[in-house]
Amino acid sequence: MTPEERSLLESTHQLAKENNEILLGMRRRARYGAVFRASYWILIIGLSFGAFYFLQPYVDFIRGFGQEKSTSPAASSYAEQLQNLLK
Repeated sequence: MTPEERSLLESTHQLAKENNEILLGMRRRARYGAVFRASYWILIIGLSFGAFYFLQPYVDFIRGFGQEKSTSPAASSYAEQLQNLLK
């Protein structure tokens, strides 16, 4: 092997190493990005369901507000809770 060929082989080997490092970094960033995006959407959806669960009694009360007046204890407790919330 001539010195020129050896030099060319070594430079090609060095370029292949650099390329491999760049590709591994890109793969790592893509994985982290996918995990972050999945975590982000799971958090958003979870908070949405949590907010819905927390606000459900008030939504039910407001939905039933225009209907006939109910004398059930649950309806009166919702009304009291809403009044306490608005204070």
